[in-house]
Amino acid sequence: MKVTVDSGLCAAHGDCVIAAPDIFDLGDEDEVVRILNDSPEEKYRAQIEEAVRLCPVAALKIED
Repeated sequence: MKVTVDSGLCAAHGDCVIAAPDIFDLGDEDEVVRILNDSPEEKYRAQIEEAVRLCPVAALKIED
C-alpha cells in the first residue's frame, strides 16, 4: 500500500491526523499534511481509509 497527498488540494483540516496519527501530521509552517510513512504496514489500512474518507477536499489517496 502506498499513501499519497496532493499538497495543492490540502486545506489543513486535520481530519487525517486525527484518524491516523501514526501516518499523518500537519506542518508547523505551512499547515499542509505530511505523510510520516508513505508505505505503511497493512495494520494501518483501516485508519488510512478513514482518513481518506474524512478528507473534505479529497487530497489523500491509497494505491495498492
